[in-house]
Parts: sequence; structure tokens; C-alpha cells
Amino acid sequence: MVLRKGGTAAAAAGVVAFGFLGLVTMGTYAASGTPQQSANRSALSPGTVPAAYQDSIQKWGSLCPEISPPMLAAQLYQESGFDPKAQSGVGAQGMAQFMPDTWPVYATDGDGDGRKDVWNPYDAIATAAVYDCALAKDVAGVPGDAQANMLAAYNAGPYAVTKNRGIPPYKETQGYVRNIQAMARSFTAPTAPVEVSAQSAAAIYFAQTKLGTPYLWGGDGAAWQNGRFDCSGLTVAAFNTVGITLPRVANDQWYAGPHPSRDQLRPGDLVFFATDLGDPRSIHHVGIYVGGGYMINAPHTGAVIRYDKIDTREYIGATRVTTDGAQALPTRNDNSGAVNAPSRPGTTAPTGPAAPAQPAAAAPPAPTAPGRPSGGGGTGGAG
Repeated sequence: MVLRKGGTAAAAAGVVAFGFLGLVTMGTYAASGTPQQSANRSALSPGTVPAAYQDSIQKWGSLCPEISPPMLAAQLYQESGFDPKAQSGVGAQGMAQFMPDTWPVYATDGDGDGRKDVWNPYDAIATAAVYDCALAKDVAGVPGDAQANMLAAYNAGPYAVTKNRGIPPYKETQGYVRNIQAMARSFTAPTAPVEVSAQSAAAIYFAQTKLGTPYLWGGDGAAWQNGRFDCSGLTVAAFNTVGITLPRVANDQWYAGPHPSRDQLRPGDLVFFATDLGDPRSIHHVGIYVGGGYMINAPHTGAVIRYDKIDTREYIGATRVTTDGAQALPTRNDNSGAVNAPSRPGTTAPTGPAAPAQPAAAAPPAPTAPGRPSGGGGTGGAG
């Protein structure tokens, strides 16, 4: 990112240096937060899904009690990163990564155009919700958390959940349930102050030790790179020092935890910048908030790691990183950059939604199909 108002760096250094330890201590440990409510029936957090799909996910994510808009959003992000053109190496297709033999059984016209197209994002969103609710009905008699059982059925099939009277003992399935429910918290609109992170002070300390280091696109701080970083390389290295592994690119780091509002920012929060504030896929820069409206960041080629103001026209929001949130994030293909869909039990490669062992119960009645929402747009990488 080219920070267009980078001339305040020297002033920021003075502001942040004064009483910095006190600022971090107060910001990190002051009781500004309480744990968030369950994501089960919550609204979507602003900026977490592309604006073009927000209304559709909000509507279809309320199709049955076992799902929610944040949970549906987490599934779609885990499957494809909201990419309607995604196609896996084993043939799973579209934003929801349906296999060709499963799609016709549940295909739903999500935008009222008279077609049921796996490549249409609105049809994919609607069909994912219909499929989830059908699975929930299949395992309704199984004791335990109804949403967790549904997610387990999505990953391993309903027979495995019914046979085991709950989440089956497969590490892939247990991980899938845990990750989707953890990621759903990142997509959930906060209804109270976001719980503070006790690990952020150490992450800031690491970043401070790198002040003045020249920027390098793709830099991870390796010796052969002369210890240089780009923006997301710096945040990865900083949080590694506190035992949290972040994904490499900024627009994936956006989902590593819940999203505090501007007035609830605390030192150690990650702050993000995008070319399209209605589409998180356009996030292209990240920094570490230090308080007082400033961040430490690696801005762009020709600059050094420094303090900058966060209040620019491209500021999209912040993330309070959590261990569970970071662990829940999907990986990306090293060559294409596409999101790798989660693995299923007994497979060596990711696949689409697990097909039921027998025909699922009839899908519940769909709500009135939403019209195609307006807005949203660009794609973007991050460095």
C-alpha cells in the first residue's frame, strides 16, 4: 500500500513513544470487553463479506435454526474465499464447492432468474443453506449441539454423525466443526465491546524493534532478505513471537478474530486498508495499532517500517486476533492463491460437501428468493 499521508510518521513516533508502555498496558488489559454472544442467530459484521453478497447471506443464513448468517459466511469463505469461479482439483465447483452429483439434488434459484447455476454466487449461497438445513433435519435426533452435528454431517456425511451419536472421531471432521464455529465469530457483528487480547503487547514490541527497517515486497524478515518485511510479513512475524500463526496475506488476516469498532481499538489490533470498502477481498494493507490513532506498518517500496496514522479514506476496519480465529483460517494454494477447501475423512485432497449416505430428507421450504443485491466489486491481493 502506498500511504498517501505518510508525512506524519515523525510526529507519530513522538506521540507513541511518550508513555508507550502505559498505553499498551492500559489498552491491552483494561476491562473494555466481555466475551461475545454466540454467533448462532447474529447479524453479519460490517465489511466481512463482499457487499454484493451480504443481503443474500443474511437472508439464506436464517433459513433454519441450526444455521446463521455468520456461520454460512464462514462456510463459504472456508470453501472458496467467496470466489464464485472456484474449482477444485477433484471437481468441486463454485462458491460453495458442490460436486456435480450433489448439486442437482439441492440446487436452488437464489436470485429469481429462473435458473439453478452452480457458478451463480446467489444460487450457490441459497443452495448451501438448503443443503445445510437438509443435513440438520437428517441428524435432528442426534444429541448435542445441533449446529455442530450439522457441520459434522456436512464434512463426514449424516450417517457418520448418526452412527456415532454426535461428531464422529475423525480429526478432519472435528477440526472442521471447530474451525467453522470459530471463524463464524469473526463474521458476527459485535453486540458488546470485543474481549481484549493479552498477547498484543509483545507483538507490538517485536514490531517496534523493526522501526527503520527498509520495506521489501514479499519480505518475511529472512536473513537472505536482510531482515526486511512487507506489511503482512511484519504482522506474521510479530504474532509468531506470541505463539499465533497468521496467514501470509492481509485479506486472510482480516478474519483472524472479531472486529472492534473504531472507538474500541486497542494496541495490538490489526488495522486494514482496502480499495473498495464494500469488499474485503480488496484489502491490500495491514498494520499493528499502537494507540492514539497510529499504527506500526511496513508501508511500501522505498519506505521504512514506521508509525503512520490509520485514519485514511481506505481504512476498512480492524481485527482483534485470537488464537482460535487464526487457527480456523483456510490455507491457500501456493501457485494459484486459491483457497484450499477443507479435507474430508479418509481423503488426501479437499472435496466438496459430503454426499449423504442415503437421500437426505426433503429440503425445507426456501424463503422468497432475494433480488440480486447491488454493490460490491473488485478483487485484490495483499502484501
